[in-house]
Amino acid sequence: MTTYSKIIGTGSYLPAKRVTNQELAAQLAEQGIETSDEWIVTRSGISARHYAEPAELSSDLALQAAQRALQAAGLQPNDIDLIIMATSTPDHLGGFPSTACVVQRKLGITNGAPAMDVQAVCSGFVYAMSVADSFIKSGAHKNVLVIGAEVFSRILDFKDRTTCVLFGDGAGAVVMSASQEPGVLATKLHADGSHGHILCVPGSVNNGAVAGSAYLYMDGPAVFKLAVSLLDKVAREALEAANMQSTDVDWLVPHQANIRIMQGTAKKMGLPLEKMVVTVAEHGNTSAASIPLALDQAVRDGRIQPGHTVMMEGVGGGFTWGAVLVRM
Repeated sequence: MTTYSKIIGTGSYLPAKRVTNQELAAQLAEQGIETSDEWIVTRSGISARHYAEPAELSSDLALQAAQRALQAAGLQPNDIDLIIMATSTPDHLGGFPSTACVVQRKLGITNGAPAMDVQAVCSGFVYAMSVADSFIKSGAHKNVLVIGAEVFSRILDFKDRTTCVLFGDGAGAVVMSASQEPGVLATKLHADGSHGHILCVPGSVNNGAVAGSAYLYMDGPAVFKLAVSLLDKVAREALEAANMQSTDVDWLVPHQANIRIMQGTAKKMGLPLEKMVVTVAEHGNTSAASIPLALDQAVRDGRIQPGHTVMMEGVGGGFTWGAVLVRM
């Protein structure tokens, strides 16, 4: 009998501190940097974002989202036999111990389940879901906790208005479990390292100090041009792999980077905008957390129902991109 992987629970968490465009513009004005709510909304569709408190780490946000996903799935922490964490802002310098291991400890999982981080920036959650799907279908694991969590506010240069207004912090999670019913219908992942320079944090650690810049850098026009083209292509690849058409998609849950990229993707796919889940206005770009945050919101407000077909897709630094087509 064929084993499938299926999403059986979703959860998300946003830090308490909400920062509106007006508040951010006032903060930047103190440094002599001019921006406005209209400027930000026109270019990105973002009206507000959430920032973690200084003591809050990616693992703290992930813990909250994971607990909510476990509750929705009706599982206890020790029912989880694999944790996959997508993040570009790990708790520790150098990325170890992995933030997944930190979350394992904070959840109280004591069964020795493996835990690992996945780094594909804004495509990270799609990458992590694809890995979980493969492990479950192979029979190696039964209940996998997949998390996307970020504190991007820590790597923003607040003297660069072209990037600092776009990003926020948050976490989202799903529990994927072995099922006799189809859940994940297709996954497609890609990368092209030749575009790594257009979206990156170019600094490195050398002799205990940062060499180069530790702030996020983005060539906005280049990213925009690539994103719309690649998201359309990878979505069609996933549909083809599942022997489906775009008309079979009930909901599009794209990476919440920029409303213009999202709308352009939906248009290329021939999907009405009413079928696209949009949270970017309130969350900003939360990188690997953006897709599970949007998914959980749409599940909890009743838009996404059991049996619905959902396309999740993202692009990120690397350059990476991918799509996961699921039946809820």
